[in-house]
Amino acid sequence: MRYLRLFVGESAWVELDANQSLSDSVTLYEGPIESILEDDLGLLDAPARLYGRVWTSGPQAVIRYYEAQPLDGGDKVPICAVARLGMNQLRKRPDSKPGTAILGSSRAGVYIVDSFR
Repeated sequence: MRYLRLFVGESAWVELDANQSLSDSVTLYEGPIESILEDDLGLLDAPARLYGRVWTSGPQAVIRYYEAQPLDGGDKVPICAVARLGMNQLRKRPDSKPGTAILGSSRAGVYIVDSFR
């Protein structure tokens, strides 16, 4: 992570689902996710793609990112990051069906972490 100048606590905005960008709300499905980096993060220039996994079984969506794909033709690089949004904004709406999380925003912050907990 230091090689990419990514340090614990650094953050940027992401569009949570590349297929539902700029929507008022977004439906996330349990499983793999592709997000769009909206701001530069360390040496990752926006609009790099972030790849990770979504969990929807709890009261809010949990999103962890494992790798990034720079769009300048570079190789995929491993990262350790999570999506966060204050004030319970990753909380699922009550009409979310099992295996999905309907959220009120298509954007969130992505934060570099040292490990997943």
